[in-house]
Amino acid sequence: MAEPLRVAYSPCPNDTFVFHAWAHGLVPGADAPEVLFADIDVTNGMAERGELDLLKISYGQLPWVLEEYALLPCGGALGRGCGPLVLTREPDADLTGGTVAVPSERSTAYLLFRLWAAKAVPGGFGRIVVMPFHEIMPAVRDGRVDAGLVIHEARFTYGRYGLHRLADMGEAWERETGLPIPLGAIVARRSLGADRLKELADTLRASVRAAWDAPEDSRAYVLEHAQEMDPAVADQHIGLYVNAFTEDLGAEGYAAVETLLTRAATEGLVPSVDPGALRF
Repeated sequence: MAEPLRVAYSPCPNDTFVFHAWAHGLVPGADAPEVLFADIDVTNGMAERGELDLLKISYGQLPWVLEEYALLPCGGALGRGCGPLVLTREPDADLTGGTVAVPSERSTAYLLFRLWAAKAVPGGFGRIVVMPFHEIMPAVRDGRVDAGLVIHEARFTYGRYGLHRLADMGEAWERETGLPIPLGAIVARRSLGADRLKELADTLRASVRAAWDAPEDSRAYVLEHAQEMDPAVADQHIGLYVNAFTEDLGAEGYAAVETLLTRAATEGLVPSVDPGALRF
């Protein structure tokens, strides 16, 4: 009997919603994979070390792993109005020389932050500290860092920590490009072969459609892993991050990814990527 496919994704509601059917053997013709839950900074590192078969990673990590992993055209997170936020304790805070907490230095959030800060913080920020995203808002609130770059459901909950939104990275991106924001990518080993990669994409797409067709079926799984998240916030999270681009990147999705990586490479933030390498 073949070994189960080894996959890793975050416990966030959008990922558990998307993967629920597949993870539970509910996609016809597809075996359930062996699942590991991990924060995005961890899965980014796993992909760089080539540790698993299929992973959810940041688009900001993609240039470092494209030789070994192929980008799947579905299952990831792109969208509008869902960009990372820079949060501070005081409105209109000056980040010059400040310490900023980020979820990963290989994340899309960090790339967008660096592109924004080059114009918005001409004096330059001080130090970057990487921490799990759920620890960032408490660190800002408690004064351990001057600002936090947050993702996921923090868009809906930062007010509970008494924090202020200094800037929305997505607003700046969409204003300048008119494109959706590429946040999380699904990648799979190229060594699996083109036929298997297409099969995995079809399976993942079927899992997305199954979640949409019967959203209540995944609810217990989503809430089990949602770190005590309010069910209403989990629903908002899914509604924002699981959309048409999750089902298929399409021409606009690929254009967004290419634009992000090209801009980041121009600034020396990532290696240059041949657009042809984004398709298998």
